[in-house]
Formats: sequence, C-alpha cells, structure tokens
Amino acid sequence: MDAATLTYDTLGFGEFEDFPETSEPVWILGKEFNALTEKDDILSDVTSRLWFTYRKNFPPIGGTGPTSDTGWGCMLRCGQMILGEALVCRHLGRDWRWVRGQPPRGEYIGILNAFLDKKDSYYSLHQIAQMGVGEGKSIGQWYGPNTVAQVLKKLTVFDSWSRLAVHVAMDNTVVMKEIKQLCMPWLDYGGAACAEPPGWMPKHNGCLEGACALAEEETALWKPLVLLIPLRLGLSDINKAYIETLKQCFQLPQSLGVIGGKPNSAHYFIGYVGEELIYLDPHTTQSAVEPCEDSQVPDDTYHCQHPPCRMHICEIDPSVAVGFFCRTEDDFDDWCMRIRKLSHTRGSLPMFELVDCQPSHFACSVDVLNLTPDFSDRLERFFDSEDEEFEILSL
Repeated sequence: MDAATLTYDTLGFGEFEDFPETSEPVWILGKEFNALTEKDDILSDVTSRLWFTYRKNFPPIGGTGPTSDTGWGCMLRCGQMILGEALVCRHLGRDWRWVRGQPPRGEYIGILNAFLDKKDSYYSLHQIAQMGVGEGKSIGQWYGPNTVAQVLKKLTVFDSWSRLAVHVAMDNTVVMKEIKQLCMPWLDYGGAACAEPPGWMPKHNGCLEGACALAEEETALWKPLVLLIPLRLGLSDINKAYIETLKQCFQLPQSLGVIGGKPNSAHYFIGYVGEELIYLDPHTTQSAVEPCEDSQVPDDTYHCQHPPCRMHICEIDPSVAVGFFCRTEDDFDDWCMRIRKLSHTRGSLPMFELVDCQPSHFACSVDVLNLTPDFSDRLERFFDSEDEEFEILSL
C-alpha cells in the first residue's frame, strides 16, 4: 500500500502526542478509564473503533466522478465512523476489541464490507455522496452534520442484515412516541403485531446471513435504534453553558459519540479527558482497499494505531450531531431516564428537549407521516440547518 498522504491538519504518525498522565477520568463512548493505570486499555479501546479516512484510487463515483475524496469527504467519513460504531455495537458489542493479526469474526468482515469504497456497499462513500444529491449536495461538496445524518438515515433502509431504525431528531427535540413507533413498526395502535413480508430473510450486503444476525426474538420486539441529534450550540463558538452537558453525553452507555469539528474540518469525537475532547481524524489519505480472494478485508488501515488526537472543547465548531445507540427498548428507556437526570444538572444547559409526544408547535413529522418521497425530501432539506438556520437555544 502507498504511504499515507497527510493533509493540512494531521500530524505525522511519529509526531502524535502521547496520552496525558492525569488523574482525571477518561471517558470513551460510555466507558470510564484511569489514565495512570489503564493507558493500554484506553489505546486498545480507541484502536478498536473503526477509523474511516480519505481514500484515493477508488472507482469513480457515479462512473465518471471523483476517484478520491481528499479535501471534501471528511464529514462523510465521520458519518461512516459514527454509523460504524453503531454496527459494531449491534453485531459485536461495545466491549469487542480489535487485535492486529487475529483472525476476524464474520460479523466484523461483514461490517467492513458495508463501508468499502465501491458503489454496491451499503455505506460506501459512493452511496453517501450520491444519496446526498437528494439532500441538495452535489458530489464533491462539503457536508454538515445534519446532512450526513439525513443521508445515513435513508441508506440504512436498504440494510436488512442490521435492521436498524435511524431517527434524526430535529428542532432540538426528541419525541419518545415517534421513536417507539419507529422501532416497533409491526405494532399497530392497538398493540397487535404485524407479520414480516412473506419469504423475508435477513440479508447482509446482498448475501443471506442468518447465522450473523441477532436472535429473531430480539428484533421481533425492538429494531435497534440509532438516534442522531443535529444541534447548534452557539453562534460562531460553542456556548460555554453547553460544555458540561456535551461532556456528560460521552458518559452515557448508549453513546455513539459526536460528529463535528472545526469550520470545514470534520472530526469524530469519541470521548474526553479534563477539558479536552478525544477524536479520530479522517484527514489522512490512504489507498482504497480491495477484498482478498478469500473475501477477507485487509483491515490495518481501518484502525487508528497511534495515540488519539485531542483538542480543547472550546475549539469545537458549534454545529454538531450527537449519536446514541439503543439495542433494546430497555436501553432506550434507560437513556431517557439518564437524559432527564442530566437536564436537572446545576450549572449546565440541556442541549435538547426530551418529550413524550409531539409538541403542538410541530406542524408535521417526517417519521410518522406517510409522505411522498419528493415532499419528504423537500421537507428534510427545509430542516437542513447545519450552517445558519439552527434554532439557537437561549439561556
């Protein structure tokens, strides 16, 4: 493989600052670590996250489009990382660890295949870029957090192996009833179960994968939830009243992290230590990966094997999307309880509102109304507010 091409804000692999020696707790996606005694565990956890970066020499997007996403695909890659974490939690569990050279599990190879840079992978750059055209973004145009969330929501519909329910909560409001209807669509309003379509079987990126899917009784009760909440936490800088709330999101066991970054430079934030956010940086260009003849995927370049990057939390751009994964209904109920407790934390401001039912000032909801595709697209573009049009939460 060609040597990685390091872009404008990425350090050389030998120049990364080591993890700090500090007595302050380190939080990584709902897990707490001690930096003095568990440094190896921290690095193992970070390395086990899927790391999607710029790639080059992949098939042209759309047949005649770009063969590299260097300079424009960083938010798309961050979207892949947050969804990749959801798929790892879904199929392998949060405690799964990647070990270099160890024979991989079939589910892990299945997840990687879903992100390979080719048109027929569910969550490839090709699919995200082309689906983004329906969100008003031309191929090669930079995305914001809300746009990539809306695109991922649409792409997961085709992934019958994972059977995820993706909800993008708009207007800084999470409506519990909408989510429960989304995750249990086979229940009508009277509570009666609806049958699956005749002859239905789970497919994994076009292949039958009955052995790798979750137990049927689990998904019969609840479709695993990926909850994405686009937010604007200030005007040009983050409002300091949100800082503690943002940090506490990384402590929740359901945390998928945060996609955001600096203006026109996206990062995938996976935790924090002290006043610094810990993140994976997609701004490294690597060659596209092709599966081997035995269908195995060379995976070393999909894991960040140096100490993670850090930045002061006040440097983050206020436009972000926060992610959570709820494997079961109990997980979601637990998340709701924890969010309500956080909303009463003194000295901090809630980033979003959690309500039982749709507020009366909501004119309509894309998730619960049966809209035509064209009207749904126009409505979601109306809500595409990652730059200037976010509703700013006031103190």
